[in-house]
Amino acid sequence: MAIFPMACIADIAEVKGGKRMPANAFLVKTPTSHPYVRGRDIRYGKISIDEPMYVRDEDFEPIRRYTVNRGDVCITIVGNIGDVGITPPSLHGASLTENAVKLVNLREDIDARFLAFSLLAPEAQSQMKRSAAGAAQPKLGIYKVNEIRVAVPPLPVQQRIAGILSAYDELIENSQRRIKILESMARALYREWFVHFRFPGHENHPRVASSLGEIPQGWEVKKLGDVAEGMRRNVPKGHLEEPKPFVGLEHIPRRSLALDAWETITDLGSNKLEFKKGEVLFGKIRPYFHKVSVAPFDGLCSADTIVIRSRRAEHYVCVVACVFSDAFVAEASATANGAKMPRANWDVLKKFPIVIPNGEVAGRFSGLVTDILAKQQALIFQIQNLRRTRDLLLPRLLSGQIEARPPES
Repeated sequence: MAIFPMACIADIAEVKGGKRMPANAFLVKTPTSHPYVRGRDIRYGKISIDEPMYVRDEDFEPIRRYTVNRGDVCITIVGNIGDVGITPPSLHGASLTENAVKLVNLREDIDARFLAFSLLAPEAQSQMKRSAAGAAQPKLGIYKVNEIRVAVPPLPVQQRIAGILSAYDELIENSQRRIKILESMARALYREWFVHFRFPGHENHPRVASSLGEIPQGWEVKKLGDVAEGMRRNVPKGHLEEPKPFVGLEHIPRRSLALDAWETITDLGSNKLEFKKGEVLFGKIRPYFHKVSVAPFDGLCSADTIVIRSRRAEHYVCVVACVFSDAFVAEASATANGAKMPRANWDVLKKFPIVIPNGEVAGRFSGLVTDILAKQQALIFQIQNLRRTRDLLLPRLLSGQIEARPPES
């Protein structure tokens, strides 16, 4: 079994920090020439931005030196410490948050993709977590990043390892793209049928007045609380009798019904909530209102989640579509209470109006969307299995337990 030499980050790369936004400056959603990379955009070896934010032209000058170039390896140093990502060509020149650092000027015998994978390995992750621990606000300073040690095989072996692991990432990305397509289909279907009322055969359904304006005859306007309920199955902190899957708000992607990941836990440091397969998980803290997911299994979640269950099976898909809608997310944001950390309140949100179609339309819609959800959840488990396989391979390739020599010419 080969044993590769080890090296500190300081010996193979230069660590440079990001930069805090200037006083009185703020990010905007309107595109400018200066995209901004936040800590939450760096995950699983990638830098991927679902909700782009930009630096205004007038705010860019003081931070113009703190940008990333394509291929830079970035590491989060505050919050979810140790997330790693490589800068894609689309973010070349983007401004980098002060909550991350970039590794630049790599030694000639270091492959950037390999380095990123090395930093995702359990040993490197453990080093980062240990180095950041102990402070009230854990932070991984630049000098601590410099001290991280990684294996350094010969360059051809690095490239071979990176190629093997990247193949798994490509399969994961393909599955994620399919999930987004399925969700786009579900959103479009909901808008056509429940917002514009252009469902199949709508021409033969006269409209009648309602509290929401004209709706198809035979349809009803109800309150969300009439067809769904908020579940509060409290699980106190402490040791669990058996391991359970745990879904934190960080595991739910933005504006996506698909879970991004989950953990298996046996000890709870704080109270959690229990959820059942098929229930809707809704982040109730303001930064997470756009985090909505359908649970693919029974498990536990953060107490800062609203767990929503349909009261009747025939209303299930309507409830999911309603809670996932932009209008519901906007209502949660507008009605949140609390100065420091505004929270959504189920007692308020259950009054949100929901249109319930007649039985025939409800059945057709349910069949279509249930099929979409089933395909999506199959992809979720496929992604999880791919990540698990890749993560099992990673330390074995880095330690030389599995040989990754380039093919002989």
